[in-house]
Amino acid sequence: MRGMRIRPAVYAGLVLVALLLNAVNVSAQGGTVLVLEIEGPVTPVMLGYISRGVQQAEAIGAEAMVIVLDTPGGSVTLMEKTVKAIRAAAVPVVVYIAPSGAMAASAGTVITLAAHVAVMAPETSIGAASPVSGEGQDLQETSEKKSKEILKAQVRGLAKRRGEEAVAWAERAIEEAKAASADEALELGVIDFIAADLDDLLEQMDGFAVAVMGEKMALHTTEATLEKLPLNPLERLMHAITDPTIAVILMTIGINALIYELSAPGGYVAGIVGVICLGLGLYSLGVLSVDYTGLIFIALAFVLFVLDIKAPTHGILTAGGIASFIFGAVLLFQSSEFDVPWGAIISTATLTGGFFAFIVAKAMRAQSWRVTTGGEALIGATAVARTDLDPEGTVFLKGEYWSTVTEGGSRIKAGSPVEVVGREGFRLRVRPKDTDSQDAPG
Repeated sequence: MRGMRIRPAVYAGLVLVALLLNAVNVSAQGGTVLVLEIEGPVTPVMLGYISRGVQQAEAIGAEAMVIVLDTPGGSVTLMEKTVKAIRAAAVPVVVYIAPSGAMAASAGTVITLAAHVAVMAPETSIGAASPVSGEGQDLQETSEKKSKEILKAQVRGLAKRRGEEAVAWAERAIEEAKAASADEALELGVIDFIAADLDDLLEQMDGFAVAVMGEKMALHTTEATLEKLPLNPLERLMHAITDPTIAVILMTIGINALIYELSAPGGYVAGIVGVICLGLGLYSLGVLSVDYTGLIFIALAFVLFVLDIKAPTHGILTAGGIASFIFGAVLLFQSSEFDVPWGAIISTATLTGGFFAFIVAKAMRAQSWRVTTGGEALIGATAVARTDLDPEGTVFLKGEYWSTVTEGGSRIKAGSPVEVVGREGFRLRVRPKDTDSQDAPG
């Protein structure tokens, strides 16, 4: 009986010891560092991914959250929301511009400055943060001045803790589109470290003091475990389509599919594919902040393609359509922060133009074909006289007997071949196929 009373106390002691050992083990390991990897423009997907990462990092009590960043920039509105998400995080957020060759341009510069720790890999760049319009073009003078002043005030607040040189450079990045290499950024105090990889980053950050939500703390990352948070399938899809090349391909497929559906109604697959591709393409273009004037020329291109089918011009309209498509697609991206996808534009324009040229050729050939159905299909056919045609009688044609009258009232003997030269209701007009079988008119 006495042993039964002691057993619960023993169990409780063992559980307490296990918890203490686990706590000691976690402390020795240095906790967990959550890693997010972002490549591409600042998009709603990127904002949602970072917000999800912050929530998970807080939930697991991560030592820090590292955003491995490579971005050409993007929407100012999305940038501001991303900055708010980072500054509101209860765990230290580290922005690591990597790998070598990566950049944090435009909006990416401000996001990097918002991080509690800013790090760059060797041979990376940061800066060129001058604002542009939603269509990727330079702003009007008044709007440009307002936007720059607002952004400069924002970066002054974010870079203040990094020193006067960092603040001055951040203002020049907005006013003059100034950029800096990793070495230059470190010298100016814009970033905290240059790290070759994540392991090097954790080693250098160990003991580094940061202020999170107004509270100072030191990072313990030497023995931390790296845990990657990947994009989920939907995020991966929506992020993948925010690429100029994919945007052009989606728009082309969408418009072609809709044209096919409208020209051959009754199905639904082409229409559904067209609507989905066109919707995704428009979403991608919206995220990329392109010049929508280009869409007018792309739409004109498809109008010319269709007109060349309806009223063939021996390919002149198709050639004009190809030129309009290329010009419109280039116009979409030439004033944005992204490279013009010349390969995708030229190849899709050529393939689309070739497809419509093939249809035009088929249409022109069809116009020269002899009619093979209906009443006109009988003209020129050869029949056999079943009775004497004097001038009326009966012929056998394609498995049927027809009432017939001879052309010009001539007489034709039964069994003679005749050629159909016309049709009047249910009676055919014929003439001799073999002149030897013709007698003089009676």
